[in-house]
Amino acid sequence: MATITPFLWFDNNMQQAVNFYISVFKESRLISMNPMSATFELQGQQLMALNAGPHHKFNEAISLFVACADQTEVDYYWSKLGAGGAEQQCGWIKDQFGLSWQVIPRALGQMLGDADRGKANRVLQAMLKMKKIVVADLQAAYQG
Repeated sequence: MATITPFLWFDNNMQQAVNFYISVFKESRLISMNPMSATFELQGQQLMALNAGPHHKFNEAISLFVACADQTEVDYYWSKLGAGGAEQQCGWIKDQFGLSWQVIPRALGQMLGDADRGKANRVLQAMLKMKKIVVADLQAAYQG
């Protein structure tokens, strides 16, 4: 059976990046690493990495989505992944290696999917003004 594994290209700092990601995610493990490549697992998702040089850079066309249970998890991943990186709009953050992450509370998807389109739209408008997602502010918008 075929499997699909994200494959990440790093600019000669692959080992540093993999070790960083493993330190951030509590349920993670290194499967294998050599000077050119690594296979590792974050929260049950296997990834591969390549130490390949500066020829290709990460961009927002690909991101890794972190579904957070609550504000505490959002705050944790936002601070860890954002260290040395750059905050972006709507829960997106670029880490110190240039990889984009979406740090999103599960509640956001639930509120945006509400059958009451007025509530969902208020939540959307609130989210569009945020960098880090703040669940309390989403809930306030949801309640109207």
